[in-house]
Amino acid sequence: MFTHIYARNYIFDIERSRGESMILLDYRDKRPLYEQMVEKLERLIAGGGLEPLTRMPSVRSLAMELSVNPNTVQRAYAQLEQDGYLYTVSGRGSFVTAESEWKESRQAKALEQWREMTRQALEAGLPEDKMAAELHEIYGESARHGGGEQGV
Repeated sequence: MFTHIYARNYIFDIERSRGESMILLDYRDKRPLYEQMVEKLERLIAGGGLEPLTRMPSVRSLAMELSVNPNTVQRAYAQLEQDGYLYTVSGRGSFVTAESEWKESRQAKALEQWREMTRQALEAGLPEDKMAAELHEIYGESARHGGGEQGV
């Protein structure tokens, strides 16, 4: 079951329809709504859908648009600020940070996840050469499809 909500110029995971953006919150998803919002906003910011210095909607107005508790939106904004995607100016609202601010944090998070998965692969008995081959394949696929950055 999805809730379909139309927002004016602010959005999350988003299908474009008649010039409006549709936000999909999946109430069957086991993750809390704020985590869904964080994930979708991170993708939107990283994908260039929200440009740096863009003012985010107020907590109250976004909560009303999404029919969620303002605490849910506040928690999502707080997480995004902690992760470096947003910054808050007292009395003015929340804004998208410059790419250089959140990119480093995103890379550090990805590197930590990669390290953890590598530890698990090592514990599972995967040899280093197999892991290296997989890593080179992934980077090769990314280069062929124009995604990712080499040497990151």
